[in-house]
Amino acid sequence: MTSRRQLLKLGALAAATTALPAWAARAAGDNVGRADKPLDILILGGTGFTGPFQVDYALKRGHRVTLFNRGKRPAPEWSGEVEQLLGDRNSGDLKALKGRKWDVCIDNPTSLPFWVRDAAQVLKGNIDHYLFISTISVYADGSQPGITEQAALAPYAGKDAMAETQDSLRADIEHLYGPLKALSEAEARKQFGERVTIVRPGYIVGPRDETDRFTYWPHRVAQGGEMLVPGDGSDPVQFIDGRDLGEWMIRLAEAGTIGTFNAVGPAQPMTMDEMLVGAQAVTGGDVRYTHVSAGFLEQNDVELPIWVPAASGPYAGYGQVSNARAIAAGLSYRPYATTVRDLMDWFHSLPSERQAELRAGISRQREAQLLALWHARDA
Repeated sequence: MTSRRQLLKLGALAAATTALPAWAARAAGDNVGRADKPLDILILGGTGFTGPFQVDYALKRGHRVTLFNRGKRPAPEWSGEVEQLLGDRNSGDLKALKGRKWDVCIDNPTSLPFWVRDAAQVLKGNIDHYLFISTISVYADGSQPGITEQAALAPYAGKDAMAETQDSLRADIEHLYGPLKALSEAEARKQFGERVTIVRPGYIVGPRDETDRFTYWPHRVAQGGEMLVPGDGSDPVQFIDGRDLGEWMIRLAEAGTIGTFNAVGPAQPMTMDEMLVGAQAVTGGDVRYTHVSAGFLEQNDVELPIWVPAASGPYAGYGQVSNARAIAAGLSYRPYATTVRDLMDWFHSLPSERQAELRAGISRQREAQLLALWHARDA
C-alpha cells in the first residue's frame, strides 16, 4: 500500500495542482485572434478526433476551410462556413480535388503510402504546403529515452508497401503501423519536396477521444477506493491534448513552418503519480493508490494504457520522447487540469451505456482480483 512518505508526497502534489494558475489560465482555443493572412486550407479527413479542432480554430483565425472525406461521420456544427468534398482514398476516388488550388493541405488519417501518392497526383502543383500527421511509432528503437526527430525509423519488411491496404494493416498492425507511417512520410517528401511538415504525436487525449486509453485513469480515480497503479509511480508519461495538437498545426500552416516535430507533451516531465494526483485534484475522487510492480503485471498478463515501465522494454523511451523542437516551433499546452476537466465533461455527456463500457484499461472486478493477489504475497 502507499507508504506514509508517499501519501505526504501525493498530498503535496494535489495541493500544488489545485493551486496552479492553470485554473485561471486562458485555454488555447479561447479569445482567438485573426490571422494576419487568411489561408485556403484543405483538410483530408477533418471529422475524426483532431480534425474538428483544426477546423474550429482555423475558422476562428479567419481561414477558409475545405474538407475531403467519405462523408461517413456526422460533421459537428461548425462556427463558420466549411466546404465539404466527398471521395474515397481507398478506391482512388479523388476527382473532387481535381482542378482546385489551396494554400495548405493537412493530411490527418493517412497510414498507407499509396494514399499519399494518389493525393499527390491531383494536389501536386496545386498546394504550397503539405502537413502530415505521423506518429512516434515510426522510430525503430523505442527503448531509449530522449528520442529525437533524427532517430532511425522502423524498416518495412513486407513485399510491397504500395500494395498494403487498410485490411492488411489491421491484420498485422503491431508490425506494420510504424513502418507504413514512416514510408508515408518518405512518400510525402518524394511527392511534395521541401514544403512538407511532419508531425509525430504520441498519445492524443482529451475531449472526443474514443479510445479511452487516457480516459481510463481520471475515470478510475473519480470512482475512488483502492486503485491499482502500475510501477512505483515514478515512470514518466507523455500525451498531448488533441486541441493543442490541432491548433498548433494551423499555426504551423500560418507560419509556413517546415520540418519534422515530435508532438508530445506535457511541456515539463510528468510521472505516473503526478498524472493521477492531478486527475484526483480535478475529479475529487477519494482514492487510495496501491503500486504494483511491472513484473507482477507481466506475470498476470496485464496491460494498462499510457503507462510504460521506464526501466526496460521495447517501449521504455515512449514516456521520454524529446519535444524540444516542437516547443521551439510554437507548440503550447493547455493546463493539465483543463484537459482532465474538459475530457470528463465530454465523457459524461455520452450515453450511459457508452460510459459503462470503457474501451481500455481493466474492469473493477479484474482490478480487485489483482489487488488481492498482490496483497496475498505477504500473507
